[in-house]
Amino acid sequence: MIRDELERLRARADAETAALARDLEGLFAASRDSNADDEHDPEGATVGFERAQLTALLAAARDRSAEVGEALQRLDSGSYGSCEGCGRPIPEERLAVRPFARRCMACA
Repeated sequence: MIRDELERLRARADAETAALARDLEGLFAASRDSNADDEHDPEGATVGFERAQLTALLAAARDRSAEVGEALQRLDSGSYGSCEGCGRPIPEERLAVRPFARRCMACA
C-alpha cells in the first residue's frame, strides 16, 4: 500500500517534470526563433517571468521525484517511517499527508 502510493507519487512527479521540461524547451525555442529583445520589449518581463516560473516549477518537480525515490529506498532498507533526526517513528498522520517525510514534526 505504501509502495503503491509512493510509486503513484513518483509517476505523477515524473510526468510533471517531463511536461514542464517540454514547456520550458518550447519557451527557449520560441525565444531563439524570435529576434525580440527581452530587456527592451514590453513583453520581455512577461517572458522572463514565465521562464523563471517554469524553471522553478521544474526544479520543484525534480526535487519531489527525488524525494519520493529516496522514500522508496528507505522502504526497501527498512528505515521508512523513522525520523532521521531523533529516530522515533514518524506519526501516521504526517506520513498520510507527506508520504516521503524524512523527519517527524518536532525535528522538521
